[in-house]
Amino acid sequence: MTQQATPARPAPRGKLRRVLPLLITAWLVLEIWLLVQVGSWLGGFTVLLLLIAGAVIGGSLIKRAGLKALSAAIEQSKDPKSQQPQTGTSMTVLAGLLLIVPGFLSDLVALTLLFPPTRALWRAAGRRLADKALRSTSVVGADAMRLQEQMRIHRPDGKVVQGEVVDPEAGPRGPQGPDTTYRPPITG
Repeated sequence: MTQQATPARPAPRGKLRRVLPLLITAWLVLEIWLLVQVGSWLGGFTVLLLLIAGAVIGGSLIKRAGLKALSAAIEQSKDPKSQQPQTGTSMTVLAGLLLIVPGFLSDLVALTLLFPPTRALWRAAGRRLADKALRSTSVVGADAMRLQEQMRIHRPDGKVVQGEVVDPEAGPRGPQGPDTTYRPPITG
């Protein structure tokens, strides 16, 4: 009789994973409502022009940030010992992406990513979130390593796979050479 391993209980979902779908839905509803309100105030054609302008400006921001990062990488490759200042390209690219996304609320957030005082606030908040995420995954990482080890030794049906180590560099067996006898495949 083989003993089946009981699966471990999954880790409880974090607050953000539970609330994130609701936040995204609320964001989308607010964006649509804001587009309708501004459209009724300024007119649909003006809103369309503003959305197209935001997409064009966002694309140019992403292009400029990419060129800035490329030139910084070239300078770093020429003189690896020099300390290059931070280029801030990640915030600029994120701002460009938010400008490309249709909606005025995302454009407002993009503008806060572009101005240096609010950019520093966003960067500090991002670092805090990253530190918190790294600290929370250390316990989960140990569980993942243990699960991976169990998956390596056990087949899906729970049976332990027996085997032996074969070293091909050990040379031929005995005076006859390598063992070349036919062995039927294992079925089970």
